[in-house]
Amino acid sequence: MLQVRNLRKEFESVVAVDGVSLRVERGELFGLLGPNGAGKTTTIRTVLNIIRPDGGEILFDGKPFTEQTWNTIGYLPEERGLYRKSRVLNTIAYFGSLKGMEEREAKREAHRWLERFGLVDRSSARIDELSKGNQQKVQFITAVLHRPQLLILDEPFTGFDPVNQVLLKDIFLDLRAKNVAIIFSTHQMEQVEKLCDNIALINKGRPVLNGSLREIKQRHGKNSVHLEFEGDGSSLRTMPGVKAADIYQNYAELELLDITRAGELLRNVDQGIHLRKFEVVEPSLNSIFISVVGGVPEAAREMDRVPLKPARPAGTKLSFTSEFRNWLLGVIIPGIVALVLVVTNLSKETPDWTLPAVLGAATVVGVARRLSARSKGNAEQPKKGLGQ
Repeated sequence: MLQVRNLRKEFESVVAVDGVSLRVERGELFGLLGPNGAGKTTTIRTVLNIIRPDGGEILFDGKPFTEQTWNTIGYLPEERGLYRKSRVLNTIAYFGSLKGMEEREAKREAHRWLERFGLVDRSSARIDELSKGNQQKVQFITAVLHRPQLLILDEPFTGFDPVNQVLLKDIFLDLRAKNVAIIFSTHQMEQVEKLCDNIALINKGRPVLNGSLREIKQRHGKNSVHLEFEGDGSSLRTMPGVKAADIYQNYAELELLDITRAGELLRNVDQGIHLRKFEVVEPSLNSIFISVVGGVPEAAREMDRVPLKPARPAGTKLSFTSEFRNWLLGVIIPGIVALVLVVTNLSKETPDWTLPAVLGAATVVGVARRLSARSKGNAEQPKKGLGQ
């Protein structure tokens, strides 16, 4: 259904997405994962043509996207994009109309979804009168109202309590049963592990894992041990044979150097710990995530939150305001002043051509420098991909 090949997007000197490829089929739940700043949202926005890629190919059923294609896609952004003073039902119906729905049909579907989310009694309320969780429900409804074939969700569980997370999970499964393809990006590894068929993990804009969740777990071996205990588990981290440890209050996941020595580990567990469970298992997605992307600094640039209007990629045009200012100060004003002085001197008996000559020369040099910089930028610009 959806194919993304070697997607690339740059912002100034930062490569936000570099060589990302995805393949998502109908009736599939696909997890797009990565730490903050990895490029997940940039990837999503590029696939949706909100921002345009610098390279790569995006196909829907083997063909380039068209205007008709967009009406078969639903999108839930991470940031809420609802009109805060608008009424709930009117807001949903309006978003339905943007996808080609008739008003009567949109309101009928809106009522059905509001009933499922327990919001029928809030249909006349303003958006800003709702809680954050209920605003998220309304925004989700706007994404699914037109019965999309492909649903792309950026952090869909944000603002949902555990009860509503279960409700959203059930909706995902219902949509999958109707052959809808769902891509969602989230930091909640437990939800991905329970729901997704396939995943892609990107870090610093590059793909690091891609494929079946089951195969990825098998690929990372079975050197993990899960423990449930009472007491102080900090000593588990320094026990012989432990390669890595993910320790919580009463739970730990240990990666061993040699799984055949798990019995030795069990015998040597500190006597201050009362074990309730000791199990050799496949590594959790959370531990794989930490193992693969561990060490990413908190200060890493948050490229997932780049503005919808991107900064200038290398070799492309400056923004209108910046370019006009440069031409105004470096070319236009000196040129106008030089022209005025020339006209003034023509009426004098003893003209002084020194200042007009200097300004004229400065104007010519300014034009030459800017044209040279533009020509050099075009020469260095890489070949464009989709839509360029």
